Amino acid sequence: MRVMNAALEAHLSQDTTTVCYCWRLTMKNGAVLGFTEHDRDLFFATTLFLAASGFVASGFEVEEGLAASTNEVVGGFSHDAITEEALAAGDYDGARVEIFIVNWQEPGQHQIIQVSEVGEVSREGGGFGAELRAITHRLSQPQGRSITRRCDAVFGDAACGFDRQSPGFFKTGTIVAAESETRLVIAADGTAAEGFFSHGLLTFESGGLSGRAFEIETSGLLAGTIRIDLWLPLEKMPDASDQVRLTAGCDKAFTTCREKFGNHLNFRGFPHVPGADFAYSYVNGESAHDGSPLFK
Repeated sequence: MRVMNAALEAHLSQDTTTVCYCWRLTMKNGAVLGFTEHDRDLFFATTLFLAASGFVASGFEVEEGLAASTNEVVGGFSHDAITEEALAAGDYDGARVEIFIVNWQEPGQHQIIQVSEVGEVSREGGGFGAELRAITHRLSQPQGRSITRRCDAVFGDAACGFDRQSPGFFKTGTIVAAESETRLVIAADGTAAEGFFSHGLLTFESGGLSGRAFEIETSGLLAGTIRIDLWLPLEKMPDASDQVRLTAGCDKAFTTCREKFGNHLNFRGFPHVPGADFAYSYVNGESAHDGSPLFK
């Protein structure tokens, strides 16, 4: 049972109140940041809450039971602690957010009204919107494994067991041209098969995007170079001559795991389980319905 701050409760019972919202973010790296919608900095609970930080609250909704409510804070990049680069890099993803209501005339009168996590973050026109998810949202996350034909492991993780940095499965190169925010042309040493880097990773090793990694949708060959299409657009256009690293990708199919990576013994899917397409098919003289394995 939550115990209300007695002094704050008495203040809220008055006809006129002087209250505002504050947010305390505890990021995954342990850093603690405080923000307030008030027009001056506030200090309480061993935290300095910065004003003019770009945070403005939407209406808060709290539901009874275990329902996972969501709220939002919006604002602009008006403080050094909130930068477009930090949001793009995912520094705030999954951060713990404690939401306070506080009497700004007497900051000692404060109360935590909700604890949330940062969910989806959107950026547009010099501003941002951050979804705040109730902690109970974790209860709705899938547990266990899915019975699917394709592998459910993340390529290169412990379950997959394949080393993405194995020789022959990555290349370093130089950007020749940036045709758009999602299409790059790269010159790399040696040759690569058509689509070899599809579903892989592009990592910048120099330039303004140095250290950033982006998922590759498709890759192809173009006059001795490699054309890369990205799933998501780059935050800014890279310069020609920026150094990059291309890492091979996996489409999670059993044949790819076996023939491209030789890692089929670690395959985490169920390729022999008939899918809906097989269940609804019929004997036509060409397909086999004798119970034999779909993959050998």
